[in-house]
Amino acid sequence: MLEIIGAFCLILLGGVIGSIRVIEQGDQAIVQRLGRYERTLNPGPNVVIPFLDTVLVETVREQLLDIDPQRAFTKDNVPIEVDAIVSWQILDLQKAYYAVEDLQESLKQIVISTLRNEIGLLTLEQLFSSAAAINKALLRELDQSTANWGVKVIRVEVQEFQISPALRESLEKERAAKAEKAAEMTRTQGTVESIQQLAQALQGQMNADDVLRYLVAKDYVTASMELGKSDNSKIVFMDPRALSEAVTDLMGQADPPRDRGNLNGEG
Repeated sequence: MLEIIGAFCLILLGGVIGSIRVIEQGDQAIVQRLGRYERTLNPGPNVVIPFLDTVLVETVREQLLDIDPQRAFTKDNVPIEVDAIVSWQILDLQKAYYAVEDLQESLKQIVISTLRNEIGLLTLEQLFSSAAAINKALLRELDQSTANWGVKVIRVEVQEFQISPALRESLEKERAAKAEKAAEMTRTQGTVESIQQLAQALQGQMNADDVLRYLVAKDYVTASMELGKSDNSKIVFMDPRALSEAVTDLMGQADPPRDRGNLNGEG
């Protein structure tokens, strides 16, 4: 008789212990009774029915979903790879369990699809300055898609845009060529302005021709000295007399023609 009472007490004690489920802070739990949703358990001790209730525990803390690099094409058909990180949190555990089959995989597919669509609207040049706009578009699309899933997407961050090494090298060369062209245009504009200023300064001067000859000769000597600094350069020096004659001819061509009537003594 004592053995029976002892066994009954052990069974009762085991049942009492088994009926108490403690949920930790930061977690919630779904109770399913015979396969159907019964209720949601909050942190702390909770009573369930052993053998009839199934308890499914899930965190409601903020979680991170790391999207592996994905291949996409820009508007100008340039292939790139892009990855992202999604921060999200469960707000309604019942919906999160029953409204969608695989919550994390569904979030991942929405991010990938939206990333490719947004990148396809931008050229490569626009892409690298549009990360913030892409993040906003991702967040907006995720909010709309997950409205009935019981989750909240807190933020989305595009991590990096990657292009192939060959394309990167080509872009760097193109960028360097544009910079050199811009610098050359700046130098040319500076030269034009200097010539205009010199012409204004010499206007009406009696010794304008001598000044021009001096400046041309000075630049010729300076350029020759710079070229002479190179060990591999081959320099052909112009005869100074020929240089002077060339300057004289150039200035003679620039002089305005005189009135033919004055040459003939008319007027």
